[in-house]
Amino acid sequence: MRRNAKLAIALTLLVIFHSAVLFAGFLAPYGFAQQDRDLPFAPPTGIHFVDASPRWHARPFVYGFADDPDNPGAYRADTAAVYPIHFFVQGAPYKIAGVLSARTHLFGVEDPGRIFLMGADSFGRDQFARFLFGGQLSLLAGVLAAVLSVALGIVIGGIAGFHGGWLDDLLMRGGELFLALPWLYLLFAVRAALPLDVSQAQVFLLLVAVVGLIGWARPARMIRGVALSAKERNFVLAARGFGASRTYLLRRHILPEAYGVILTQLTLLIPQYILAEVTLTFLGLGVGEPMASWGTLLAALQQYYVLSTYWWMFLPAVLLVPLFLAYYAAADAVQERLKSVAL
Repeated sequence: MRRNAKLAIALTLLVIFHSAVLFAGFLAPYGFAQQDRDLPFAPPTGIHFVDASPRWHARPFVYGFADDPDNPGAYRADTAAVYPIHFFVQGAPYKIAGVLSARTHLFGVEDPGRIFLMGADSFGRDQFARFLFGGQLSLLAGVLAAVLSVALGIVIGGIAGFHGGWLDDLLMRGGELFLALPWLYLLFAVRAALPLDVSQAQVFLLLVAVVGLIGWARPARMIRGVALSAKERNFVLAARGFGASRTYLLRRHILPEAYGVILTQLTLLIPQYILAEVTLTFLGLGVGEPMASWGTLLAALQQYYVLSTYWWMFLPAVLLVPLFLAYYAAADAVQERLKSVAL
């Protein structure tokens, strides 16, 4: 029961997180590139029900921003400017899952009011919107790279474990080479060899390809172990005796035994590759401005005055912690379930 509860909680968090990212345009009040140059580094907006009178408001509201005379460059709440929060408002156009066009946002305030749930960056862009939209790119990079790594691991590990002999030795020695490769320096070298005018889409695909191609060795070794064990089982030997081809045996009898390993590896690799994308973009090797990804949001923290002054710029990193914990908890729960089934 405890194991099932942990898996249910982890899956619930993952569904909520991924749904929020998928419907980023609906949940975010602004577009990820929409700027308000009059409000650089605006702090997170407080949501109120009681004004300065004090008077109760049935509808939540936010105050406007005003320059703080006692602290140049900072802001204070302008209690004379009250902006009620409206729901299901029309705003900047966006696409749901990159396909369906829409303009309806879950909430918003009338101009010139602004609602920044996670504050604003140096260009006055809403950090909440950029976090949600950035998640679409970062999560996609993690998923694509993990699928690529596991797909290669299935093919290479399955062939090595099923055939054995010199082919097994050759493939596994190659896997050890990839395990030892410093992928960060490799990506530096690949990026340096490319022209400077590479498009953002090409940079994204390059990042996914390099991370995914380098990471196949670990899942391949685990799938090889499953194949070594499965090929000696009685039903596989019987199928071989009836004349089944090697391809048939791999497809129908060997690789299905590795489904649990495949699922566990995907669950473990996705957060690792998301973190790889964030790290590489933070270092300037991933997609750049004006595109939003979790790496570009954190890139502002390279500047010391941002680190020391604007605490809300850390919020994207803080929100990644429960996402990674949910992935690892799901992987752990899946592994425990597979062990219990095997016993």
